Formats: sequence, C-alpha cells, structure tokens
Amino acid sequence: MNLYENELNALKKVGRYRKREIVNNNIRDFASNDYLGLSHHKELHKLTCKELDAYPFNNSKASMLVNGYHQIHKDFEDALCKANGFEAGIVLGSGFNANIALIETLVRKGDTLFMDEFYHASGVLASQLHSIDVVFFKHNDMQELQKLLQNSNAKRKIIAVEGIYSMDGDLCDKKVFNLCDEAQALLIVDEAHSSGVIGEKLMGIFDYYNITVKDNYIKMGTLGKAYGSFGAFILSSEHISEYLLNRAKPIIYATSLSLYDTLLAHNGLKYILSNSEMLKSEIALRQKIIFEELGLHVKGLIVPIHIGNNKKVLQMKEELLTCNYSVGAIRQPTVPSAIIRLIARLGESSTALQEICRELRGKKL
Repeated sequence: MNLYENELNALKKVGRYRKREIVNNNIRDFASNDYLGLSHHKELHKLTCKELDAYPFNNSKASMLVNGYHQIHKDFEDALCKANGFEAGIVLGSGFNANIALIETLVRKGDTLFMDEFYHASGVLASQLHSIDVVFFKHNDMQELQKLLQNSNAKRKIIAVEGIYSMDGDLCDKKVFNLCDEAQALLIVDEAHSSGVIGEKLMGIFDYYNITVKDNYIKMGTLGKAYGSFGAFILSSEHISEYLLNRAKPIIYATSLSLYDTLLAHNGLKYILSNSEMLKSEIALRQKIIFEELGLHVKGLIVPIHIGNNKKVLQMKEELLTCNYSVGAIRQPTVPSAIIRLIARLGESSTALQEICRELRGKKL
C-alpha cells in the first residue's frame, strides 16, 4: 500500500527528496558536524573503554530518576558546570530531546516564548506540542525582539536563540543577553554548534562574549558534534534543573545517556580544555583559508554557500563526490533557499580544505 506515493513524487519533482547513504570512509569529510575531528581520535576511545572496563556494568540500564543516574553522569555534569560557570547540569539523549525538554516544559499557560525564526527544528516542534504561545522574531533582529518584549503581558517570558546558527553559521547578537535581563526573561541558548568551537576556552557563545552566567540563563549543548560523542546537556541554575527533573518528559521517561558516550564526551571536554590554544590556532587557520579562497568571513566552522537551486546543489554535491569530497546539499524546508554547507572541520587537513574551496569556487562561477 503506497499511501504516500504522491507526496514522495512531489518531493522528487522539486528536488527535496531525501535518502540515506552509507558513509564512505575514504571520502574527505567536509559535511559532518565533527568540528574538531575528535571522532577520529582513537586515544580518546581507548581511554574511555579502559575507564568503562573498571565498572561492573556497561550501560546505564534505566531512566536517571529510577536507577540510571551513575557517578559517571554526575562527574561529567560537574565538569561541564565548572568549565561553563553554571550551577547545575543534566545530561540526556540528544540535542533534539534537550530542546523538547526545555521548551515543552518551561513554557506554561500564560507564558510567551519568543523564538528566533532560524531556531532549530526541534525547538519549533516543541513549540507546537501543546497550546504554547510562541512568537517568532526576525533572525537576530534585536529591535523587533525588544518591541515584542515591551508589549508583552506574559506571566513569564522565554527567549530562545542559538549560539551559532546551524545553517547560516552566524552568531546570536550579544544584545539578546541585555534584553533578556531588562525583560526579566528566561534565555535558552542552543549551543549545539558553538560549544567546543568559539570562545577563549572554546566553551561557546557565553565564553566568546564573556557573559557572566545568571540564574535566568540556560545553556544547551550537544555531544555529537565538537565533543566527538553522542548525547546532550542542559546547564542552568539549581532551581531550573530541579524543575526539569520533575517535569521534562525526555528526562523522566527516557533511559539515561549511555555510560560510554558520557565518558567519551567527558574525555573530549578534558581534551578541548587542555588543548584549547592549539585547537583555536587550527580553527583560525581554516577561517583564514575560507576568506582567502571564498571571500567569506565565518565565526565558527560552518560555511554556507548560497546556490538557490535545489537541483543544482544536488548536482554540485555529486560532482564533488567524484573528486572525493563530501559536503552538505541543504534544501527547503531546512533553509529558505538551497545552500552547499561546507564544514571546515579539523578532522581534514587545511590543504584539503583549500583544495575543496577551489573546487567549489570553480563550480559556483
């Protein structure tokens, strides 16, 4: 019964059809979010396996509110809090689940959620789960956000932005922190693409802007990107953490994050903090190459190249594959207009980055 054949055919017709492909490990990877190349760091894997072998069990076994909260989880949460200046932390299964947990739980009746129009799809979905009052403001438009906040009579105001936006690669405006304080609002910052990439200690946008953490600030980050593992974390005040533990369904009803992934991410955090100067130098080198070869200034490692044609981005992606390069061909509805999404990750050499930039420059022209 091909109940959705017409819908699938329509997607194919406009170049929006998607399919999975087994990753080719021989291709030079400029598509994944493994920003620092830690997924290739075998010493971190070996160390993690050695540490896990010292425990009497291999997995977390249950929800962290039943019997699945282990010292491994707590040690990592404490390390994240220390590195980022927050009071409390919770690790959980994915960034998608973290956004669901935060938005579906914190925005109650009488509250209003003010969300950047380019916020991640997981946050948008969360805002639609029940009768949440959500207002989208133009991307990084602080004047519009200020007006919306001033005209709001909401019981509680919650603002949601990203540290680095996953498709455009730009930073959230620093003014959002001041607006949040003026409006006595909660601020959710999705640091999936900024944690481990920017800042003096590479801890993300709070670190980059040298923001003093306050009780109304919440930081969410993922472990499957710069940290080379899997999962996510939420950092907040003790009060917010306590509330999430008692109300957030993705925390209460899901098996806690695997012990291997937690240990691997913890070792990734230690590696980042211990090697921040070297990593920052490598990131700066790649940003320099992007500017010299493509004329683009990037603050992180996401390089969006606007093409505007779904079929052309797919064609460019396939042509680059024949040259042994992998990039992202991003189309609607993920982005308003089709882009090639290049990740200038440290897992590939700066020479290879320079080569693919020259290939892209030729194809775009």
